[in-house]
Amino acid sequence: MITTNDNEINLASPQADVSETLFEATLRPQALVDYVGQSKIKTNLKILIDAATGRKEALEHILLYGPPGLGKTTLAHIIAREVGSSIKITSGPAIEKAGDLAALLTNLQENDILFIDEIHRLNKVVEEILYPAMEDYALDIILGKGAGAKAVRIDLPKFTLIGATTRVGLLSAPLRDRFGMTYRLDFYEEDEIEKILERAARILKIEIDNHGKKEIAARSRRTPRIANRLLKRVRDYAQVKGSGNIDREAAAAALAMLEVDQLGLDSSDRMILETLIDKFAGGPVGISSLAAATSEDPGTIEDIYEPFLLRLGLLNRTPKGRVATPAAYDHLKRPKPKFENQTLL
Repeated sequence: MITTNDNEINLASPQADVSETLFEATLRPQALVDYVGQSKIKTNLKILIDAATGRKEALEHILLYGPPGLGKTTLAHIIAREVGSSIKITSGPAIEKAGDLAALLTNLQENDILFIDEIHRLNKVVEEILYPAMEDYALDIILGKGAGAKAVRIDLPKFTLIGATTRVGLLSAPLRDRFGMTYRLDFYEEDEIEKILERAARILKIEIDNHGKKEIAARSRRTPRIANRLLKRVRDYAQVKGSGNIDREAAAAALAMLEVDQLGLDSSDRMILETLIDKFAGGPVGISSLAAATSEDPGTIEDIYEPFLLRLGLLNRTPKGRVATPAAYDHLKRPKPKFENQTLL
């Protein structure tokens, strides 16, 4: 974790920072063929797009879910570009009342794409307005109050809703069922991250060798957003402390200074594991207790830190709570206790 302009930036967090918007847009691939990884999703999307454009119809509504930083927003932009449509972007928390959504929907043109990030955070009233909009391309509104109130239906142009979420389980069944296609984005393989780094380095005019790419990719948590962020920081280090070119030595030294270890864990990840081991004897411990002990929000632990720790096998969920695994003790160089009583799911 580093501090810049009095703002704390978590380098290994897959969440986007406001200051990174322009940087991410610069590196964002413009076509499906340039999008690295998620090969099954790309194949299915290509068929869906070709079929819809061949019939000159709007795409079915699409739900994208998975951990943050894997390219859901990028995919939405690519889909819009592939079908030649405009894209309107918003988020669940930004749509506070029914009128906000009505304004968005009535300003759409035929075949436009409406992208709603964090769609699981829509409030119930707003969500219910989406049902007829998605199903019948119609907006049902109530004019007036009391006995004089009347229902009016406004026809909408045929549009495509692309929803993105990190927590698909929080979507209501009626909303989830109205999406024609649902795709789960998963963590990338390291060779795919290397290709993403190679493309980003070319765009940013950074000299990087294969060893440098491998070093950054190995610590990027298999997440493109983190890989690109680390590339930018390693570039700065190589420019100031090295020759300007990124090789293994420059990458390793820069990432060590930034407290990103060989597995891609940063100080916050290690703090969670250390708290679990040192304060709770390795667990099991409930998420609320773990969050209180680390001064983190429970949702942040579940959405940001846990997915990668689980994938690495450093953490397990049990019926009684979170448990540190033998691999976590090894990584933190802690003496191992007996694990017989830690029942895994």
